[in-house]
Amino acid sequence: MATQSNKPVAVVIGVGPGLGAALVRRFAASYPVAMLARKADYLKGLAGEVRNSGATVLDLPCDVSDPAQIAETFRAIRKDLGEPEVLLYNAGTGAFGSVTDITPEQYEADWRVNALGAFVAAKEVAPGMIARGRGTMLFTGATAGVKAGAKSVSFGPAKFAMRGLAQSLARDLGPKGIHVAWINVDGSINIPGARGLKPSLKDGDFLKPEAIAETYWHLAHQDPSAWTMELEVRPFKEKF
Repeated sequence: MATQSNKPVAVVIGVGPGLGAALVRRFAASYPVAMLARKADYLKGLAGEVRNSGATVLDLPCDVSDPAQIAETFRAIRKDLGEPEVLLYNAGTGAFGSVTDITPEQYEADWRVNALGAFVAAKEVAPGMIARGRGTMLFTGATAGVKAGAKSVSFGPAKFAMRGLAQSLARDLGPKGIHVAWINVDGSINIPGARGLKPSLKDGDFLKPEAIAETYWHLAHQDPSAWTMELEVRPFKEKF
């Protein structure tokens, strides 16, 4: 069981075997970390691994499409770890297809995870950050949030909404000492199973999760005189 300490608390939302796990491992080196995802078994296994390194982690199953679950989870975080100082919102889902393919239910599901969940999570951490006069919120975006393709009729608008949320938060909260940034992850992340789905891709075609996590770490610790609001990461071979 995680317990409160004097260290600042980080929350990673959307933890799978790729970027989410890399963010947990990177930030757990210096922060007590609460990690959220729908798959309880995966979270439990990762938590055991990270605890073996001496880190403090709290694994909390949560469906971020449900605001009530988010609120309940953050109550547990405050009780067991304390007020979050860093929010890494990495949750995302996408149903791909044209307007004739995508159902209203799929469209709403993408919006709930990418946009509504991000808003509710930000609303949970903002009061404590404002009171403290410091904090960081980083949101994982995608190129679909900059230019939506023909098959991104559902995913694209959801990521656009997340990007708009981050822009508004940055303008509102930046003067209050809170750094908000949106990261366009442009390319395929090297996660288990990715090679099978895209067998034509080589090592240089993939983003390394650990490398992306280093970029998040840098953003979370930038000097306030030189904050970044939007950033792109992509493999050196990716066309853009």
